[in-house]
Amino acid sequence: MKMRTALTLLVCSIGFNASAQNMAVRPTGAMRNTMFNGQLSALISMDSTAVPGTYGIGPLEHLQGELMLLDGHCYVSTDTSDSAMQVVERTDVGAPFFVQQHVAKWASVALPDSIIDLRSLDDFLTASYAERKTAFAFKLVGTVEKVDVHLVNVPRGTAVNGPDDAHAHNKHYSLVDREVEALGFFSTQHKAVFTHHDSNIHLHAITTDRSWMGHVEMMRFDPRTTQLWIGLP
Repeated sequence: MKMRTALTLLVCSIGFNASAQNMAVRPTGAMRNTMFNGQLSALISMDSTAVPGTYGIGPLEHLQGELMLLDGHCYVSTDTSDSAMQVVERTDVGAPFFVQQHVAKWASVALPDSIIDLRSLDDFLTASYAERKTAFAFKLVGTVEKVDVHLVNVPRGTAVNGPDDAHAHNKHYSLVDREVEALGFFSTQHKAVFTHHDSNIHLHAITTDRSWMGHVEMMRFDPRTTQLWIGLP
């Protein structure tokens, strides 16, 4: 009986420790296949992906919006007009490509004064972590000076044979001096999979009231009032 109890406790301990670890980044599909080969239907469902501790980003299936997964909460952003969007929390949706990571513990990283936008953030992360050759999620939290995002909005039934087709109907939105939470993924090994060919990072941003969210095109921030968190596996 004592041996059985000890084994049960050991198994439970192993399970608990595994759940408390940061897991490896998991991509599904690839940006290149959607943009160049017209892979628009969902390859992953949020029903089975949206669990506590999981973070991820990607476009909505058929390129009709954006997805953001924060600690198991799935936010879906779609346009309602050229100047307005709708953000709802739901899991009955999917993505043609997606990147996710289970993060149990985020590590705080101090931002140098020179890190003020996406380009300098990309350079900073590359200089600091490229040698590891490990993809990871990161969060940027604080009041941004300005953030520009887009929502993909391809009309149903439209053929996509290249990036121009995929982005021809994008809706663009901007915010100034708002508190946001940006979720990004860093990798030097996944260009055209979940980062663009000229960048090592890909981010989505959402306001703290969860009413505004999109794929980040530009972000300008003050490193003194913005906190960087990383989820190294």
